[in-house]
Order: sequence, then C-alpha cells, then structure tokens
Amino acid sequence: MVLTTPIAEKDARALKAGDVIYVSGTMFTARDEAHRLMLERGAPFPVEGLALFHCGPVVRKVDGGWEVVAAGPTTSARMELFEADFLGKFRTRVIVGKGGMGDKTLAALGEVGAVYTHFTGGAGALAAQAVRRVTGVYWLEELGIPEAIWVLEVDRFGPLVVAMDAHGRSLYKDLAAVVEKNMEKIRARIRG
Repeated sequence: MVLTTPIAEKDARALKAGDVIYVSGTMFTARDEAHRLMLERGAPFPVEGLALFHCGPVVRKVDGGWEVVAAGPTTSARMELFEADFLGKFRTRVIVGKGGMGDKTLAALGEVGAVYTHFTGGAGALAAQAVRRVTGVYWLEELGIPEAIWVLEVDRFGPLVVAMDAHGRSLYKDLAAVVEKNMEKIRARIRG
C-alpha cells in the first residue's frame, strides 16, 4: 500500500501492526535536537499529515542544491523523550525509524492517529534511491548536517513495516513476550 502525504488521520488509523507500506510525497528528518527545537520554537514549515523520519542523512552539494547519498534510520529510542509531545503538537501520521519506541509514544500514536514504522538499518543507500529531491533544509548552521531538518520529496519510500499502530499494538512488545517465554524454557532446561 502506498500512502501519499498529507496522510489523513483515518488512513493512519486504518493501518495495523504488520502491514507493509510505502510513502510518497513529503517526508522530513528530525532527530533529538530537531525535536527539541521544534517543540520550543514551532515547526519551520507545515508538518501535519507528513511522514517523520528519524534520520541524519548523508548529503552532498550538487549544482547549488543538495543530493541525499544515504538515509539510514537513527535508533528511535533517542526520541522517546520528545515523541509523545511532538505527535500531540504536530500531528505527523507516520514515523519512520528503527528499534521501536516506548509506551508513552505508543499511547500518543493512539491519541493522535499515527503509526510507527520500521525501516531496515544498514539500508541507507536503498532509502536514498526513493528521494527525488531535497525541497528544504532548516537549522543547518545551528545543528549541522545530521541534526538539521531535511525536507524530502520521496517516491515509494520503503518498504516500511508498521511496527506500532494506533490501536495499541507493538510488534516489539509481541516479540519481547515470545523471547521471554523462550528464555523461561531455556532456564528450565539449564536447571535440569
């Protein structure tokens, strides 16, 4: 399924953990420092309905503009401190990252109608292939390349696995329960 930004709340709420999606349209990067500044100062461009990418892209200057060379996901746990407030204030509908997020973010996804999606780490060159162009960059001088906000026009960015949905389901929690059950069996065998 391809979602095109701006993504409506009802479309984000229709997604379930385990769904595979692609995003086309506008996506922006924001890591922890950009989250903090946006919460303090406001968004420097309209973000409601967009896809938020936890990423510090590798970029280069080309003909007076920017080209994304690689765009691998940043570990999302870094943004847990900010994400629930960020979702409440800005209403982004899809978060792209790796590693999952905590209970506070999971609750916020349900409150605002958004999903957290997983993109494979180590596949930054693949991600860059979906970036058609950089349409804006904010706070570059203040934050530097990896922490700045990069606004990207993307076409079929993905595949993205919906790992946390607006219905309170988290594939990370599901997996943790399976791992714990298996660990109990292993501990029992060791004890003999």
